[in-house]
Amino acid sequence: MHRPMQWVRNIFYVTLAIIGVPVNLVSIVILSKGNCGLSSCTTRYLVAMSTADLLVIITEIILRRINNFYFPFNFLDLTSVCRPLYALIRAAVDCSVWFTITFTFDRFVAICCQKLKSKYCTRKTASVVLSTTGILLCLKNIPIYFRYEPGWVTDNVEWSCSNKPSYFTDPRWIGWRRFEKVLTPLLPFILILLLNALTVRHILVTSRLRQRLRGQSKKDNHSDSEMERRRKSMILLFSISGNFIFLWLVYILYIFDVGYFFDDDSFYIFGKVAYMLRNVSCCTNTFIYVATQSEFREQLKSAVKYPVTSIIKLINKQSN
Repeated sequence: MHRPMQWVRNIFYVTLAIIGVPVNLVSIVILSKGNCGLSSCTTRYLVAMSTADLLVIITEIILRRINNFYFPFNFLDLTSVCRPLYALIRAAVDCSVWFTITFTFDRFVAICCQKLKSKYCTRKTASVVLSTTGILLCLKNIPIYFRYEPGWVTDNVEWSCSNKPSYFTDPRWIGWRRFEKVLTPLLPFILILLLNALTVRHILVTSRLRQRLRGQSKKDNHSDSEMERRRKSMILLFSISGNFIFLWLVYILYIFDVGYFFDDDSFYIFGKVAYMLRNVSCCTNTFIYVATQSEFREQLKSAVKYPVTSIIKLINKQSN
């Protein structure tokens, strides 16, 4: 049972890498140009999310998952290489998650806190929030480097990364593991539910109040650009939060030990599916959001058409 699951998993990761790398690269390029009709602070959050997602694909999926299956026993298996690589993988996943939370909080402030909006929802604040979050998450993952020891030594060369025995017995490591589980993904899971619930509640309340002030009845369908904008905001929030909640839920159940519901084979498959869904979440958050923006779609169409039009112009120029 394990062997077919392994093949399915690796084909899945190859496909995810082939799709995820260009999608996030295109997102970073298009968003960085600032032609998508988004505010400067929103653009910064989305670029940061795409960058973190791209790092997850490169480190977790390509350098770890795909490399271990298709290119075993290369320089990436050296203990001196896999130690920092594993720390970088965890930092990239944490950044992908928490950049999503900072973006959600920014949207919450922009929609629900009009007095704070002008001070918080700025390009400078976004830069400070993202850089501070990234630095703290990188510092948080430094202990991962010291979690591992060599799996074996050949000709005085240390290979592989194995958990130290103290990782499972030392109270400090046990406390750190619990802290890590709460920080990512339990706390983000709770925060994204809370923030989106408060945002949606605020939109619904203000929309009803706006309808009353405008004297609208159920049969009156006068257009309201402000209500239409808020409706789109709700769709975007449900897309991002629904994607995060659905894809991380299985992983949360897995890391909090629900193994008593499964036999050994079923729990093995459950664990692999949990990691697969988690990695999908880290690779799709930004794309799900920007794909709903008409301006982004226009920029994407232009980017796709550009190589074709350039070739046609070159051919016509040479023929003339």
